[in-house]
Amino acid sequence: MPELPEVETTVRGLARYLDGERLARVETRRGDLRRPFPPDLVQVLTGATVTGLSRRAKYGLIHTDRSQTMVFHLGMSGRWRIDPDELGKHDHLVLETGSSHLLALCDPRRFGSVDLVPTDGLDSWAPFAAMGPEPLGPGLTAAYLKEALAGRSAAIKLMLLDQRIVAGLGNIYVCEALFRAGISPVRAAGKVSAAALARLVPAIKAVLAEAIEAGGSTLRDYAQPDGELGYFSKQFDVYDREGQPCVRCGAPIRRIVQGGRSTWYCAGCQK
Repeated sequence: MPELPEVETTVRGLARYLDGERLARVETRRGDLRRPFPPDLVQVLTGATVTGLSRRAKYGLIHTDRSQTMVFHLGMSGRWRIDPDELGKHDHLVLETGSSHLLALCDPRRFGSVDLVPTDGLDSWAPFAAMGPEPLGPGLTAAYLKEALAGRSAAIKLMLLDQRIVAGLGNIYVCEALFRAGISPVRAAGKVSAAALARLVPAIKAVLAEAIEAGGSTLRDYAQPDGELGYFSKQFDVYDREGQPCVRCGAPIRRIVQGGRSTWYCAGCQK
């Protein structure tokens, strides 16, 4: 599944072609993805001008002058294709700009989604209303985490994946951040010390920023809108490195399963 850096990279790539542009044509090429397209999507967006693009957690937002924002989620395999030579069977939504650029939302598994939300109601929209702070924003601090995790017996890895605690963190980058901070993924969240949380917050921000700079992590189907691959996967310290030596101490990287998902860590470096 594309994680926060992949979505951020996607939004930045789309902005080069969409920001300030009029949507001359909007076409849905099937009735649904994970759920039906909004019935008024084509009517509302055709002729609208894109006033900006942004991201919330793992959602991309395309704002328009119609006071409506198109919110998309890439699901497991979704990505936007820019000016494809021809449309394929998995290109389910097409946007054509006034300057004749074609943008196609390709989603072979159809686990993604597209919603139309009043721009002034985004914060209260159900998927966003209960979310925690953005990990790259000022709201994520060691003091915030200390309060949010107080008394929690669940593992710190699982708590960081809870979107109500921090919005947008996914498995890859939580594994990497915990390694950088020297925190065991199985430690009870409420038992993580203030000093460890003070290491964790900058580790989260740094690993996400580096992944965005690298264009994300190309895993299975993910690529940037222009077709380029992301290269952060070449920088993984622990993720998907079971049995390989730790880059710090040389001990073999371990893999366990937490909440139905694999966790990679170094038992020597992470306490």
